[in-house]
Amino acid sequence: MNDMELASCARKAMDTAYVPYSKFRVGAALLTASGKVYTGCNVEIASFGATNCAERTAIFKAVSEEGRIKIDKIAIASDDEDYIYPCGICRQVMAEFADDDMELICTKKNGEYKKIRLGDLLPNAFRTF
Repeated sequence: MNDMELASCARKAMDTAYVPYSKFRVGAALLTASGKVYTGCNVEIASFGATNCAERTAIFKAVSEEGRIKIDKIAIASDDEDYIYPCGICRQVMAEFADDDMELICTKKNGEYKKIRLGDLLPNAFRTF
């Protein structure tokens, strides 16, 4: 799967976002080392601490279906005019299932994207392995 196809999957995942409070839809699509693609959307809850980001939704789906996974790359999409990046919690969750060279495909609303390494977004990630 190429970068544009993965970004398209992320954009489609936005369709099911549950965002009654912020109205800020986010979709994510990840490609595992096994070649499978998992998507996720953000799910907001009135108690904001219980909200789950699109990236973590996709990662947790992959883990629940495959067990221990390795993420090769992940695409993130939103309706924002600028590039979308994962929050700090999502970066740490990614570090659990990917190495520093994992590519993130950060998109804009208009479809433009750029790639960045996880290690550049989260240098010196906390890992116990």
